Amino acid sequence: MKNISYQIKQRNEKITLPEKLGFGVYFTDHMFEMDYSPEKGWYNASIHPINNFCLHPATSFIHYGQSIFEGLKAFKTVDNQIQIFRPDVHIERMNNSARRLCMPELDSEFVLEAMKELIAIDSDWIPTKRGEALYIRPFMFGKEPVLGVRPSRDYKFIIILSPVGAYYPEGFEPVRILAQDKYVRTFRKGMGECKTSANYAASLLAAEEAKELGFTQVLWLDGVEQKYIEEVGTMNIFIHFKDEIVTPKLTGSILPGVTRRSVIQILSEWGFKVNERLVSIQEVMDAYDNGTLVGVFGTGTAAIISSIGLLSYKDKNMVINNGEAGELDLKLFNELTSIHIGEKEDTHNWIFKVEKKEILV
Repeated sequence: MKNISYQIKQRNEKITLPEKLGFGVYFTDHMFEMDYSPEKGWYNASIHPINNFCLHPATSFIHYGQSIFEGLKAFKTVDNQIQIFRPDVHIERMNNSARRLCMPELDSEFVLEAMKELIAIDSDWIPTKRGEALYIRPFMFGKEPVLGVRPSRDYKFIIILSPVGAYYPEGFEPVRILAQDKYVRTFRKGMGECKTSANYAASLLAAEEAKELGFTQVLWLDGVEQKYIEEVGTMNIFIHFKDEIVTPKLTGSILPGVTRRSVIQILSEWGFKVNERLVSIQEVMDAYDNGTLVGVFGTGTAAIISSIGLLSYKDKNMVINNGEAGELDLKLFNELTSIHIGEKEDTHNWIFKVEKKEILV
């Protein structure tokens, strides 16, 4: 497993990225791929031109959802270096998802080196505008062709890359969020803490209905009492009260976000009182009514920091900070993006450098 084979596509023209990248629309020239079987472990590690799959109609993940993924980013720095933000934590989280779905764990060091190799090969695809990045999508699925309800024996692990702009079309403009109790996405002791396809499938209908009403995303409540805030479909959430900043604690139904983890550390270092605890939607509404709600923002790899200008629940529209981006939200966004592109020193060991090297093929 320690060797990677290479098949490199030769380009005759310079890569020209579109003016507006969108999110997850364009893909680089190459992908990383490897297979797993109980007899061989992980094998056939290769980097080759991106291609389509040919799958048997009975491929197990199609029928039973045994599929996990991650999302992280690489950046070009102001001095033209390449760096990845916290890939070790993302790989660690992927292994946690793998354990929960009875899938084989990955060799973290090997996957990190494979990721660096792939990024080095396709480094010309990394956009350079502030707020843009190279999105990294590792994923794994059960590939055994079998219609029995059981874990697959065989698996495939892949990494693809996509140059991206802002996740939300609004950019850093505040987004409109709908809190609803019509649907449940997940629940404690379920798979909410895993980055698995099923969790996102469960969120689609509510998200589409929210968009029809003019909202950007849905804020999910807990799956039992449906009164405690959990997370937005694409990001963790922070509530800025007058005397503290609160983010819902990890109860097993919330994805342990890497940006969430980073923001908690930054806010603590800045002297804010940050608490991870249960917070009800009623507590937020009461704070809004009595004037102690300072702001609400989301955190995630895709959007980084997303200021929430409107939070709605049961026909109560709470306009946050006059519908404008919060001062703290913007400060956090600038702090993280400055670390991403090397304008600020990484004092937390969050950055992993990618050395462009000659690949022997």
